[in-house]
Amino acid sequence: MVNPILFDLGPIEIRYYGVLYALAFLVGYFILRKLARKFNIKEEYIDDYMPYIIIADIVGARLFEVLFYNSEYYFANPLKIFAVWEGGLASHGAIITIILATIWFCKKRKILFYNFADMISIPIALGAAFIRIGNFINSELVGKITDLPWAVQFLGYEGSRHPVQIYQATGHVIIFFILLSMTKLKNIKEGTIFWSLLFIDSIFRFVTEFYKDLPADYGFVYLGLNLAQWASLVIIMVSIKPLYDRFKLLK
Repeated sequence: MVNPILFDLGPIEIRYYGVLYALAFLVGYFILRKLARKFNIKEEYIDDYMPYIIIADIVGARLFEVLFYNSEYYFANPLKIFAVWEGGLASHGAIITIILATIWFCKKRKILFYNFADMISIPIALGAAFIRIGNFINSELVGKITDLPWAVQFLGYEGSRHPVQIYQATGHVIIFFILLSMTKLKNIKEGTIFWSLLFIDSIFRFVTEFYKDLPADYGFVYLGLNLAQWASLVIIMVSIKPLYDRFKLLK
């Protein structure tokens, strides 16, 4: 495995995870500026929106991780709560806060939420792939032991394991291209891309979670499903009706 530390600046460690996280926002920013004209969004709104999504993503993802996945560790090491560059950001927490922040931003700027949400869903899908690659380099959220030829030896873990982070990153890239292709559909109703992201991503997440080897005290498990899978199931169920209504109009 690659050393997760890119280089040191005295006591400060620059990790691949942090670089990839920043890169996700940077790439997303340029994609949004490219998409703005297609969605009839003023480009200056993209500049205004970036602080909203950056803060919402990091704060929401970290809070969800601290409160629902690894609370015992973080409460015992409170300063580690702020060390987001080391990893430990829960995507479902980010989803919640990004949606709330986007609703607030759209109301403030008098923008139609679904139109704006459709636009930002596309780079969000790709940005998530960068973060999963960061998880891979960090040797976190590793897969179960396997003898498959593409199995990986992670730092601090015994045996060769599923590179489940790469499975999820690949899924995000596929979703990105699916959503991008949807912009070419005629008469597509606002909100279709947004709900498609939530629906497809949650299916990918639900399936790939079966390959993870999570610690027994990481979140909770009920009926054989972990917290991320239950959250994904809720999103899938909530997404079905609005997606059905929108695709029905394309016929």
